[in-house]
Amino acid sequence: MRAFFPEDEVNSVYDFPFESLTERGIRGIIFDIDNTLVPPDAPVDARCRALIRALKTAGFRICLVSNNKGPRIVPFATALNLPYVERALKPRRYGYRRAMARMGTAPAETIAIGDQLFTDIWGANRAGMHSLLVKPMEPKEEIQILLKRLIERPFLWYCRRKKAGGEAHD
Repeated sequence: MRAFFPEDEVNSVYDFPFESLTERGIRGIIFDIDNTLVPPDAPVDARCRALIRALKTAGFRICLVSNNKGPRIVPFATALNLPYVERALKPRRYGYRRAMARMGTAPAETIAIGDQLFTDIWGANRAGMHSLLVKPMEPKEEIQILLKRLIERPFLWYCRRKKAGGEAHD
């Protein structure tokens, strides 16, 4: 069951203490875009731009990884001057490995951050890297994503209960 569980979970990527990553030896950050950095289909905003600038200044290597095609990810990555992997086929390892190659990082020193358990987190865990789950920014989503979120709920309940020391068992 570990494959589906995030190492950590936060309400927003903008609330996460990124300085704690340096202490853990993490040098590379892989971000999902939609519902992680910005609401679905939204362009880069000032808050996103400030976060990426601060992370670059702190010395992190960053790559965007998305299952979206070029028309969505290319303008976003260009606006932030970041490398990217489009059509990443998450949860397959392919996109994560390409991103690490572009950043020059190994799995042990890379974290993937996203809002979907069965794509972002499972893919990161399959690639052997750290994972951080964020709550979706926008509740209105496409039907296939809403259905995935319904399926995610029992897994998240189990994960949270186990992390809190509840009675969930392996």
